[in-house]
Amino acid sequence: MTTDIDDEETIRQVVERLEEKFPDVPRAEIEEVARAEFAALSDRPVREFLTILTERAAKKRLKKSVHT
Repeated sequence: MTTDIDDEETIRQVVERLEEKFPDVPRAEIEEVARAEFAALSDRPVREFLTILTERAAKKRLKKSVHT
């Protein structure tokens, strides 16, 4: 079972990768989006893909906010 520490590590990894892809977006905004997407996905029964699903969903939201 995943623990809160594992959840925080997942979010940290996603934020770090997204920071590289969105250098003009403040870290606080990236973290807020990543946490929101993680929360939306965290109740899913299969948690093995949470990191990649969180990153994809957050990247999609950040792309929209950068282009608007």
